[in-house]
Amino acid sequence: MADMRFRVKAHSENPTKTVVKARNFEIIIDEPQELGGTDSGANPVEYVLAAFAGCLNVMAHVIAKEMNFELRGVEIDLSGDLNPARLFGMSFEERAGYKQIQVRIKPDCDADADTLAKWVEAIESRCPVSDNLQHPTPVKIDLKK
Repeated sequence: MADMRFRVKAHSENPTKTVVKARNFEIIIDEPQELGGTDSGANPVEYVLAAFAGCLNVMAHVIAKEMNFELRGVEIDLSGDLNPARLFGMSFEERAGYKQIQVRIKPDCDADADTLAKWVEAIESRCPVSDNLQHPTPVKIDLKK
């Protein structure tokens, strides 16, 4: 299968608020008021968790179908801790991103425990967002004037 390219374009509306266009969709990214934002949308690290949840949901259903069990629904709870000291230039001791992301998946199905263990393993292995979070992805930032 050939590679697919995904693209978003963004512009700043103010120092904390970013408007992102993804295909025909508009995504508002902002910081909560306690971090100097206007609280007009989720912040970037919350969108990372949201993107991960969305990917896990898709993969959960795709893989359940492949494994021949009915997945009536799934609840996904994600959380992550990060130290904002690096973000604010106060310390460079810790990484800027999440130290760890905890995912809890609660499927609504009748599959047995062994099947569900294989299902979760396949979800983690095949989810593109999980792959990006768990493995280094080369990033190149170019300056355009």
